[in-house]
Amino acid sequence: MLIIDSIICKKWGHVSFTFTDLFFIFITFALNVVKEFIHLAAKNGVDVFRIFDSLNGLDNMRLSIDTVRECNKVAEAALCYTGDILDPRRDKYDLKYYVDMAKELAAAGANIIAIKDMAGLLKPEASYRLVSALKDAVDLPIHLHTHEGSGNAIYTYARAVDAGVDIVDTAMSAMSCGTSQPSGSSLYYALSGHPRQPRVDVDAMNELSRYWETVRPYYKAADQTELFPNPEVYVHEMPGGQYTNLKQQATALGLIERWEEVKDMYHRVSMMFGDLIKVTPSSKIVGDMALFMVQNELSEEDIYAKGDVLDFPASVVEFFEGRIGVPYQGFPQKLQQIVLKGRKPLDGRPGDTLPPVNFEEIKAKLAELEAPITEEAVSSYCLYPKVFTDWVKRVHDFGDVSVLDTPTFFFGMKIGEEIKVEIEQGKMLVIKAKPMPMVFVQSPSNSTVCPGKSISKTEMSKLPISAAKKLIKPIRVRSALLYQVPLLKYWWKKDKQ
Repeated sequence: MLIIDSIICKKWGHVSFTFTDLFFIFITFALNVVKEFIHLAAKNGVDVFRIFDSLNGLDNMRLSIDTVRECNKVAEAALCYTGDILDPRRDKYDLKYYVDMAKELAAAGANIIAIKDMAGLLKPEASYRLVSALKDAVDLPIHLHTHEGSGNAIYTYARAVDAGVDIVDTAMSAMSCGTSQPSGSSLYYALSGHPRQPRVDVDAMNELSRYWETVRPYYKAADQTELFPNPEVYVHEMPGGQYTNLKQQATALGLIERWEEVKDMYHRVSMMFGDLIKVTPSSKIVGDMALFMVQNELSEEDIYAKGDVLDFPASVVEFFEGRIGVPYQGFPQKLQQIVLKGRKPLDGRPGDTLPPVNFEEIKAKLAELEAPITEEAVSSYCLYPKVFTDWVKRVHDFGDVSVLDTPTFFFGMKIGEEIKVEIEQGKMLVIKAKPMPMVFVQSPSNSTVCPGKSISKTEMSKLPISAAKKLIKPIRVRSALLYQVPLLKYWWKKDKQ
């Protein structure tokens, strides 16, 4: 059985693979915004909603569970895994904690219980014990999601299969491993001879993987996945996505030479904050604090001794205010007082204090932006106003660049190259890149960038974006990746003339 894009099979005899599209919302929104998003997602084809809270706060999940059930869709409620149920010293999140939470999720209306192991901390024997206990505790399908960072994920899945897990998340082979999921094809072969081997067409899976083999290289500049197992994840406990993001942040701050210190500090901060569950956004908060401490040469003792004069990261202050909820067993009170500096934490759920959003007012704003005013557009603006506004501006400036093929979008065209672009069904543009005539702009005499000098557009495109923006701008200035998109439109219009 294969679950693809949130289509649920009715039988649970064999273990199932999932290759799913997920939606993530990590900010606190007004309740009507959350409900509207779920209704629209259901209307547009999402059948299974994985619902979780980064601190395992059930009260923050109830609205979503209820709304998904109202839409007659499947509510997959997740318990986020952290710590190590095999280690008696880590007794905050022991086996009983997860079993009790699964029972609460089932009582709240969940159709499926998910184990969300974002850092890949669930060891093989732990997965057997946890899945076995959950199968005994609730009469619901169990779905295991983990990451391959440690290199043990295939074994973890195999032991979960022995324990009766119903669904596991995998990736196409070409997109697997590193901080991703293990390969679905590899797991298929690993379970050869096992009575619960998935009944899938492995040749078809391998064919799909070959497609992604050709696509993945185009994203190499952004693909920072490490090419080897990293069992140190059991020490620093950093989720896979957070690991790559934090490494990029450390590089930007000039701390990459101290990356080992950053990793060590990440775990220290997590324990200092009360042994946090680390899933976005809580994982990012821990990362922000770790970078802050390493960059400023601060120890845990310094935080308590000098905290009254330290300017903590905004995400850390908001965390201790309770803006993403309250951790299991509460905040470390002394540290909370140091960070908040006399401010009072929120009383109750953060979302309960937000007034409903007026969707008609949002439509009026979108009309002013000359943006679509569909229900989906309104919902998108409510969730991510800056991202949506930037997208509208980008479409106004460049048109619908989604019709371009990936290499052209990322790298532009070579002189003499000709491509065909289908702008809509039955309409095809033939675009050819021709040498561009020299166009000059005059830099103001008082400019700090090439004062008083004539600069060709070719030379201008080589300037750092920050420098180019200081020039007078009769010519569009964009990042290197998108710079040639308006040129494509210019060349096409010139040819038509």
